[in-house]
Amino acid sequence: MNRGEVVDAKGNRLSPDSPYRQGHCIFYYRELEKETPIPFEEKILYQNEHILVADKPHFLPVIPSGRFLHETLLVRLKKKTGLEHLTPIHRIDRETAGIVIFSHNPATRGSYQSLFQKRAMKKTYEALAGCLPGLSFPLTYRSRMVEGDKFFRMKQVEGPPNSETRIEVLEKRGDISLYRLYPVTGKKHQLRLHLSALGIPIVNDNFYPEAQACKGDDMSQPLKLLAKAISFQDPFTGREQYFESCRQLSWDNLS
Repeated sequence: MNRGEVVDAKGNRLSPDSPYRQGHCIFYYRELEKETPIPFEEKILYQNEHILVADKPHFLPVIPSGRFLHETLLVRLKKKTGLEHLTPIHRIDRETAGIVIFSHNPATRGSYQSLFQKRAMKKTYEALAGCLPGLSFPLTYRSRMVEGDKFFRMKQVEGPPNSETRIEVLEKRGDISLYRLYPVTGKKHQLRLHLSALGIPIVNDNFYPEAQACKGDDMSQPLKLLAKAISFQDPFTGREQYFESCRQLSWDNLS
């Protein structure tokens, strides 16, 4: 608190004599004795008075959790921009690279968050995975997804579908295809689980179809999944916004 590192939900610094308010949240940054540097850089693609759009590399978490604090997209961007109220309005996995949108204006944050809730954000992903002979594309895959037996995984069960992905093939090289994926819904690990269920898990996926041993700080085999683009109609200007990642999935060293 003396260092100003304990704040409320609006980013206001709290002191030992700050009034207690039932139901309010208090935030602080944990201190880690040792944090492994992640040798890949994020890029800011766009910024206005409401939002900031970043292009995240593989292996960099969006927000602090577990053994990651300073080596996260949120903390890096706060240090780089000085934006005190910076908050992601959606997230992608640590293993996934690509577009992440942040709000830095609390007064307008809800308007952008509601675009995701209304499915008004059109998201495009790319993935490298095995081929699916005998199927015609584009195809739509639907399933019912629930939390898995392990807290970090999802699974499919019988019942009405609650997840939907449209799939296209962009390119084929040998036994691997480059897919373009359009998640109609936004369930956790939806794309990873859907491709795995089709029998073509994404290259270097350590969670699906089976959870693999943690690789720790090994960053030599990134998950071949990229949040390639996001488009939406800006709730304040009415202008169509389109943001695309500068990154490409590498075909090198595919297993």
